[in-house]
Amino acid sequence: MANGPRKRIALFGSTGSIGCQALEVIHANPSMFSVEVLTAQTNDELLIRQAAQFLPNIVVIGDEKKLGRVRDGLAGKPIKVFAGEKALEEVACMDVYDMMLAAIVGFAGLRPTLCAIEHGKAVALANKETLVVAGDIVMKKALDRKAPIIPVDSEHSAIFQCLVGETRNRIEKVILTASGGPFLGKKPNYLVNVKRDHALQHPNWNMGAKVTIDSATLMNKGLEMIEARWLFGLKPQQVQVVIHPQSIIHSLVQFEDGSIKAQMGLPDMKLPIQYALSFPQRLLSGFPRYDFRKPANLSFEEPDTKTFRNLTLATEALHKGGNLPCVLNAANEIAVFAFLRNRIGFLDMTDLVERTMQEMPYIERPTLEEYFDSDGEARNFAASLIKL
Repeated sequence: MANGPRKRIALFGSTGSIGCQALEVIHANPSMFSVEVLTAQTNDELLIRQAAQFLPNIVVIGDEKKLGRVRDGLAGKPIKVFAGEKALEEVACMDVYDMMLAAIVGFAGLRPTLCAIEHGKAVALANKETLVVAGDIVMKKALDRKAPIIPVDSEHSAIFQCLVGETRNRIEKVILTASGGPFLGKKPNYLVNVKRDHALQHPNWNMGAKVTIDSATLMNKGLEMIEARWLFGLKPQQVQVVIHPQSIIHSLVQFEDGSIKAQMGLPDMKLPIQYALSFPQRLLSGFPRYDFRKPANLSFEEPDTKTFRNLTLATEALHKGGNLPCVLNAANEIAVFAFLRNRIGFLDMTDLVERTMQEMPYIERPTLEEYFDSDGEARNFAASLIKL
């Protein structure tokens, strides 16, 4: 049961995979949480249904053309309705919530998350691009404003959980586990013919289209390496990746005495979402449990970086730093967008990212504005290569 008032949640990106699962967690724990803000970019119909059920204080639809439909759909309900990118930032700055769940996919999540941090709000971070693009600035601001950032990504949640009680102990390295996606073990002569629908079939996780494609190319793991570096204050060489097809161990932390901690559980995003929302408490849940009495093989192998070169490109960006991770992310967002629309092939995505990284000017210590400029220039360049 709740001790004291309910935690007020602002759910930025409520109609995506993470957002929908977060609302399931909130619905299952009505004494712990209330929904104060819901936002979506284009899915007005689902946003209206969510708002009618949870009755938030404020709703924001990113696509301004859909403002009328959302207003009409929520007419007569005590809900304020806004629209547009600016509104997302303005609402993020309002003192109507205790914690933001940052679940907007991609670069678009950066500005609202920064607004929340600026105002000292706790952030449950599901948007890895925020730290990939501008991790140095975001984490410094969070420290200055005393704004807690609690990771939602299963891998970073696992590391976070392994570090509870270990504040005085030095990390030797963290090991992010990757399922390997649907094409584990496949070679380029197979991947050249892969189509959109095949790539969207992840063996273990239920995720949105963007993250599922990133998982299939291993870019997702590359972005997570960069995110982990900033979240946990690590050096690039302290972040490793291992393929673990069963997705039972979500990540591991090795300490300087050689001891390794792992966080385990069945692949279900509701568990790390609930942990982030309720931290430092653990809440009772009906989530399925892993059963050690039913023997299952937990296996590990090195990633095939010759075939899945996105992981190599992301590792290069991690080590070089500056605006290179920002450029990598921008080019990748364009590449995935084009692949999902059957404009380019599966292997073309990596080529597009690589060309963009080679061509964009490198900035060693970018300002926030330079990050935004780098993102725009990289997107334009990548789009011009495929005539988007």
